[in-house]
Amino acid sequence: MAMAEHVKRFHGVWPHGLKGLVSGTATLLFFFFLVVIAALLNWMNIPIIRMTSFGQPILTSPTARIHHDRIQYPLNCSTSNTTETCPDNYPSVFELEESTSTETCPDYFRWIHQDLKPWKSSGITQDMIERGIPSADFRLLVVNGNAYVEKYRPGFQTRGAFTIWGILQLLRLYPGRIPDLDLLFFTGDKPQIMKRDYKGRNATSPPPVFHYCGEKAALDIVFPDWTFWGWAEVNITPWEQMLRAIKKGRERIKWEEREPYAYWKGNPRVAANRIDLLKCNLSDKIDWNVRLYKQDWRKEMGQGFRHSNLEDQCTHRYKIYVEGATWSVSEKYILACDSMTLMVKPRYYDFFSRSMVPMRHFWPIRRNNKCRDLKFAVEWGNNHTREAQTIGKAGSRYIDEMLRMRNVYDYMFHLLNEYSKLLKFKPTIPLEAQRVCAETAACSEKGLWKEFMMQSMVKSPSDKLPCTLPAPYEPRAIQASLDAKEKITKQVETWEAEYWEKRNDKKQ
Repeated sequence: MAMAEHVKRFHGVWPHGLKGLVSGTATLLFFFFLVVIAALLNWMNIPIIRMTSFGQPILTSPTARIHHDRIQYPLNCSTSNTTETCPDNYPSVFELEESTSTETCPDYFRWIHQDLKPWKSSGITQDMIERGIPSADFRLLVVNGNAYVEKYRPGFQTRGAFTIWGILQLLRLYPGRIPDLDLLFFTGDKPQIMKRDYKGRNATSPPPVFHYCGEKAALDIVFPDWTFWGWAEVNITPWEQMLRAIKKGRERIKWEEREPYAYWKGNPRVAANRIDLLKCNLSDKIDWNVRLYKQDWRKEMGQGFRHSNLEDQCTHRYKIYVEGATWSVSEKYILACDSMTLMVKPRYYDFFSRSMVPMRHFWPIRRNNKCRDLKFAVEWGNNHTREAQTIGKAGSRYIDEMLRMRNVYDYMFHLLNEYSKLLKFKPTIPLEAQRVCAETAACSEKGLWKEFMMQSMVKSPSDKLPCTLPAPYEPRAIQASLDAKEKITKQVETWEAEYWEKRNDKKQ
């Protein structure tokens, strides 16, 4: 009962004429008593039982009004050597705050509709799933709120393990809100489902396969990559921790005081595009205004990753993004640095980058003209420092605001919900599938693998609804956006042509 009501009832039992003798003193004593009791409850952290709107009891603490401040389901690892099992006491619902309000999701969520469009008219059948198995590393099902995985082949490093871990955290964040579903996932680099294989009169419907990136010629369904929960093999922490570190790192050197060159550090051996980039490095003959460094991950592992901290790499005014075998997870780390990103024209895209705009979030660089483009971009930036700094900050602000971990989870939430609506069958658990949960995924891990899982673990259900999914793009809007980006890129190329023409005239 509320304190005010206790006081009100107390006054009601005494005649008004006696208040001069005892009511004033008694009221003060009783009020003091209530304050002491409340303080003791708060100090002892005694839980209070409340009922959810679903009629289920929830334990709450007086000091924790927001669910994210409470541990509702910690990791329950057994002390024996037996195989971990999934607890049966995971919450099946979550309670919303009374004042909760739903925001509209970022604009890039609209691409969810586009990625699922190939199955909009036909739906997704069980036969499509079966035909997609040769292209997948694992199959994941959600049935009655529980997750099950059937593994087909080992993926590269622990990509699959941390991807599954991420989906498990989604189930913990929004318990009871993820519908039954059956999906296939590929953890490699190159897209698997190519449009050319499903054209013609006798072509079958394409199988739906989830993947980290897509391209114009592919039908892969784009999903957040594993590094949002950590890349233990190269000591890259989960995204929330990594972004905080980069934010601190970018404050160490003001933009104007940074090296006035374009910086890149990475593994060039994974792609001809990167090997070609190395030709632009500083030499005795010419300075293309770039400083490029090879990353030897084996050497770094042996030295404890002392020279590969991403938060220490915000030292130049300009940073180069160039794809590896396909897209690269480095994109978000490079954009987060506040340096103007010089983006070598990408062939592939991830889930968040399609709504980025050249000359607003990054400077476009052609693949077949890298050195000259890079030199001009740096020259332009050093002569237009305010504009260059604005582009750099806009890119990092996009990452800071649009790629918050809550948005990553909400993107996953809406993608899986929209996908489930297309299923033409009721998902059933395959005989070879194993139930997975945080305990089965993390309890047996050690070292950085265990540490990163603990850092990225969702410890309590959300007390807010996911953001509201915006409507799909109209086809004309998509084409208009592509045309606008192309027009901006052509304008930059025109500026560059004029720049080199003037330099040649001076030489003559």
